[in-house]
Amino acid sequence: MMTMTHLIVAPILLPLLTAAIMLMLGEKHRPLKARINLFSSLLGLGMAVALLQWTQTTGVPGSIGVYLPSNWQVPFGLVLVVDRLSALMLVLTGIIGVSALLFAMARWDSAGSSFHALFQIQLMGLYGAFLTADLFNLFVFFEVLLAASYGLMLHGSGRARVSSGLHYISINLLASSLFLIGAALIYGVTGTLNMADLAVKIPLVPAADRGLLHAGAGILAIAFLAKAGMWPLNFWLVPAYSSASAPVAAMFAIMTKVGVYTLLRLWTLLFSAEAGASAFFGGEWLIYGGMATIVCAAIAILAAQRLERMASLSILVSAGILLSTIGFAQPNLVGAALFYLFSSTLALSALFLLAELIERSRSANEVLLEDETELLPRPLESLHPPKGTNLDDEQKAVVGQVIPWTMAFLGLSFIACALLIIGMPPLSGFIGKLGLIGALLNPLGLGNSGDAPISSAAWGLLVLLILSGLASLIAFSRLGVQRFWTPAERPSPLLRRFECVPIFALLGLSIALTFKADPLLRYTQAAADALYNPQQYLMAVLDTRVVPNPTFKAAPQEVQP
Repeated sequence: MMTMTHLIVAPILLPLLTAAIMLMLGEKHRPLKARINLFSSLLGLGMAVALLQWTQTTGVPGSIGVYLPSNWQVPFGLVLVVDRLSALMLVLTGIIGVSALLFAMARWDSAGSSFHALFQIQLMGLYGAFLTADLFNLFVFFEVLLAASYGLMLHGSGRARVSSGLHYISINLLASSLFLIGAALIYGVTGTLNMADLAVKIPLVPAADRGLLHAGAGILAIAFLAKAGMWPLNFWLVPAYSSASAPVAAMFAIMTKVGVYTLLRLWTLLFSAEAGASAFFGGEWLIYGGMATIVCAAIAILAAQRLERMASLSILVSAGILLSTIGFAQPNLVGAALFYLFSSTLALSALFLLAELIERSRSANEVLLEDETELLPRPLESLHPPKGTNLDDEQKAVVGQVIPWTMAFLGLSFIACALLIIGMPPLSGFIGKLGLIGALLNPLGLGNSGDAPISSAAWGLLVLLILSGLASLIAFSRLGVQRFWTPAERPSPLLRRFECVPIFALLGLSIALTFKADPLLRYTQAAADALYNPQQYLMAVLDTRVVPNPTFKAAPQEVQP
């Protein structure tokens, strides 16, 4: 038990140590750094899987593990907590991290300096954000992952990437400032930033201070909603994500889910049914703000002409769906939403990786300009040298090896991504959306019976689920025809195996969820039930005791005669 408890902090310490090692190695040892990065990422994924299994077998109430890094009593010291929800997000982060890294090792890691160190620092920030149990350290880990994402966003240069990156940095710095202001207001009212302690003290806040508490929570929510991509705070997201390099954009697919996770965690914990006058504070804003996000993103996706932009808009559609489901305060709806989150995030990450390969096939005979944000660092005529021409080592590293049936692989992968994101049968995206629709038609909210009437907001979200899927179907069909069926004399793109393996793995896992959906659905439903029963979380955190310092008995002294 003690060994597994120490494992809670390992996903944070491992990437920190790995990043330090790679910074000491320097840029001359890039192949070695890539192998170290891959080994560390795989080890981190293994730790996340072990923690997920532990949350299902441990005897702690609610399957919750608590670790006190500073060995100070709650709520005065640092606290790390792993439960079913955080373990699920850790595994999702590890899967996407390994896949994005494999893709980057084909060519993208050499497009700029310190890629591998920044990649590990971002993993550290993501793991920490999912494990921390107080607002201050949540801010710290947010800043860690954002600082790394600033460098990764600009990785590869290019005018559009730099311009979008500067907007991305400005918006996130503003959101971080709002984070601090909101957290300061909440601390001023309650005197604590520990999440479990906040849940205990919020019902006791005097009526005269409750307005200040709600103001702080609202400011804090704006910071999280900007990161989650809610309209109208999401204007920065599509240009930034569509301009980033493919492996970085694939990692960014999990970034919006950090905002969604934080809102879900704090809203169900601090503003639960037991929060007194603050119970379910801001729920309607989440419902209608999420629905507005779906509407705007679905309209924009109909006009999208680039696959990277379509993938970015699909992230907004999924963010709107997830945010709306949180506001309904229905455990069965949130359970289905968590399944949808897992499946859609895998598909969106695969789509960002696939987008580069598909766009490369369209421009296989075009000359790239220096300031264009295309996906290869040199003119693509070099991909098709005359017969008998000898390529030097550098050219071979760029060209890679021709893979047979390349266009068939791209086409089938595109179809799989489209089916998963749209939510059409028979893949897991359909199961996720079907679960959402079933939960909306059977509103088993807190304190509601099975005969509870379906609200107008639930009908609205149900209609938007169908219409947004129809909009995505039209957009993906149009782009698929343009990219694959339009007659054009162009050679097949030259790919490397490292570029195909992560796409195959992500889509293969998504397809496997179709056949093994029941275990994951049971897991996500258990996670949702635990969220809406915060007493389990409170007992696990507040009852944790520090480890006593070792005591040493003095050696008996000899009595002198």
